[in-house]
Amino acid sequence: MAIPSTDSRPPRSARRGARRLIACLLLGLAAGMAQASSPLDGIVAVVNDDVIVRSELQAEIDLVLPELQARGAAVPSQAVLEEQVLERLILKRLQLQQASQLGIEVDEETLTNALNGIAARNGLTLEQLRITLEQNGVDFDNFREDTRAQILTSQLQQQAVMRNIRVSDAEIERFLEQEADTLIQRREVKLQHILVALPERPSSAQVAAARSKAERLLARLREGADFASVAAAESDGRRALEGGDLGWFPMAEVPTLAVPASQSLAKGAVTDPIQSPSGFHLIKIADIKGDGPEPVSQTQARHILIRTNELVSDDDARRRLEQLRLRILGGDDFATLARAHSDDTGTALKGGDLGWVDPGDTVPEFEEVMDALAPGDLSEPFQSPFGWHIVQVLERRQQDTPDELLRMKAADALRQRKAEEATEIWLRQLRDEAYVDLRLDAMDY
Repeated sequence: MAIPSTDSRPPRSARRGARRLIACLLLGLAAGMAQASSPLDGIVAVVNDDVIVRSELQAEIDLVLPELQARGAAVPSQAVLEEQVLERLILKRLQLQQASQLGIEVDEETLTNALNGIAARNGLTLEQLRITLEQNGVDFDNFREDTRAQILTSQLQQQAVMRNIRVSDAEIERFLEQEADTLIQRREVKLQHILVALPERPSSAQVAAARSKAERLLARLREGADFASVAAAESDGRRALEGGDLGWFPMAEVPTLAVPASQSLAKGAVTDPIQSPSGFHLIKIADIKGDGPEPVSQTQARHILIRTNELVSDDDARRRLEQLRLRILGGDDFATLARAHSDDTGTALKGGDLGWVDPGDTVPEFEEVMDALAPGDLSEPFQSPFGWHIVQVLERRQQDTPDELLRMKAADALRQRKAEEATEIWLRQLRDEAYVDLRLDAMDY
């Protein structure tokens, strides 16, 4: 299966930004970024030729605290919290600086579309979103700029990281051998359970002893011990004598403790010890009932990309593509022109061929134009985060072969996994290469 060029794929790393924006909307927090500082607002960090001030740090802390509380996570001390949140702000500022250097901008139309999307996901119109935010003390202009910043960093990560992600056939085969169950749309799961019980008011020593026992049992299970035998001999649960068998659960009725594992773990996998007031739990996904991936409509397409830079403006790129489009309509060969003119190095040598493209494989701006074309149609020049394109649709098909659908899903899962790792490495590199002067120690807590 051809893997389309990553020059058009969207990142998933914007997931954290989306969560923060929704948290802002629902919890009525102060906006996360652009707040005016008073003349006495102290500098807490210098980031290259920019600064972060105390009010920005406090606004970000106000945003983080409800996230921690919603997850039930322990809140660190004020000093530790400030250090961690400041690092997050520094990474955000560095990304915005690099986006500016690369000329990445978010126009008003893109920003408005994003805001409309946020409003729609919360069952609101854009005007209702503005009113809701302001009723909760959130300045709408600040919310807009925070949204713009999230889009900018998403586009930057797409250019810097995602385009380099490749998945081999061998990696797909290994994934399918080990984790194919994770790709199934689950309807029911069969669970087994081991409980290491705690008394009603356990001492710290009792908690430590129970945790230690659960970890020893888990080690035995992962070394190959039979779960039912271990449960019968060691579990304090009511179903111990039945080998810890809890039976089948529709996904909507899975016990709360087991929900994350039931949604993601492969058949036969056992969770790490999960603590609850009753003790430590080990949960095994004994079996899964479900359906394979749904059929998808695929598009075979090719494109020509002209990137903008200090020497090539948006107008220049659009004019060049308009001229190329006229030549193609006049009979010139698309593939020959793509090899000679396209800035997408991943596809230029293949005549601009993207192969078979699945929904979600390209950025929304590209997918919207491509989906509107009939086979054989050639688009007008249009802009995406990568520059200016023309795209031609060659063919469409319904992909409903189970094996091929699983391979596609496996490739997508691997790309996202690699993207997570690559983004973390890239962010560390960005941080290491920057000039950062931390000044928290000089501030009063």
